[in-house]
Amino acid sequence: MKFDLQYTDPNSKARAGVITTDHGTIETPIFMPVGTLGSVKGVHTRELRDDIKAQIILGNTYHLYLRPGLDVLRKAGGLHKFNGWDRPILTDSGGFQVFSLSGQRKLTEEGCIFRSHIDGSKHIFTPENVVDTQRVIGADIIMALDECTPGTADYNYAKKSLDMTLRWLDRGLKHFDETEPLYGYSQTFFPIVQGCTYKDLREKAAETVASKNREGYAIGGLAVGEPAEVMYEMIEVVNKILPTDKPRYLMGVGTPTNLLEAIERGVDMFDCVMPTRNGRNGWLFTANGTMNMKNQKWKDDFTPLDPESDCFVDQVYTKAYLRHLFVSDELLAMQIASIHNLAFYLRLVKMARQHIIAGDFSTWKAEMVKKLSVRL
Repeated sequence: MKFDLQYTDPNSKARAGVITTDHGTIETPIFMPVGTLGSVKGVHTRELRDDIKAQIILGNTYHLYLRPGLDVLRKAGGLHKFNGWDRPILTDSGGFQVFSLSGQRKLTEEGCIFRSHIDGSKHIFTPENVVDTQRVIGADIIMALDECTPGTADYNYAKKSLDMTLRWLDRGLKHFDETEPLYGYSQTFFPIVQGCTYKDLREKAAETVASKNREGYAIGGLAVGEPAEVMYEMIEVVNKILPTDKPRYLMGVGTPTNLLEAIERGVDMFDCVMPTRNGRNGWLFTANGTMNMKNQKWKDDFTPLDPESDCFVDQVYTKAYLRHLFVSDELLAMQIASIHNLAFYLRLVKMARQHIIAGDFSTWKAEMVKKLSVRL
């Protein structure tokens, strides 16, 4: 993987660059639609490519490991061939999903022992076998195994957790460097910066992962219960240390405003389930604020969903029609809303990139954040 940093905003840390992988290029800053089980919920590959204009999607190691399983993925020739997506894919290590299991998992120095949420069967993730699993999945960018600590964890727990995550990182890196991709194209391994909300732990983590000299770095363990301002502070702490010539991926974040605030602080890559999850519940994001499509006010509003968008669904379907679908419990409602929200997220980061290149990102971002907070 190669990263070319092309522009930096003169009044902030916002950056525009290009990531090159064997499955294509990615213009940053970028948002990655989440395809947990190998599919972005309710969205066809054609819609991802042509309407949403996604450049890279995300898959989840924990879920893909359990279903369809490694045998199926290996026989298919990896996730790209299995799901028909021929552009870049990133996989997380499954650490966050295992963290979310709480009562069904146990952390040890060896790795994480957990029980499947599907059938209760017992499994273990280690720094080494998570690399092997992601080799089988075949993502272009893969993640180190880490523990994602809650945003409210006390200092002693966060320190012990980080120390173990860094020991796991050394093991994962060693195994990655000693193994080869399975399908004839290269893969890239990102370490993850943890450390909860403690400045000295975040600094230690960032300095340690930066010393590994990898092609990119992830920032994990944020947006997990801590206030947004604390999250922004931790991003600033970490990005002062991470090298400027490598991409930075903020995991699992977040709202449109979160994205703009993080871009201003030097983040390049994002993923989050929010656009599709909120869409399935009737919430639409737009450049002028959010809309609850179940509200009575849209009953006879026959204007397009979003006249500013060139996405197919935004031009063809009206607010009144989408409201009708939601109150009628029609499945098409969730599909339309998911496509709309994803298209908006991709358009938002594209606009951010354009303003970074133009040199007026900070002014544009301040105006946009005000608009995004409006409830239409």
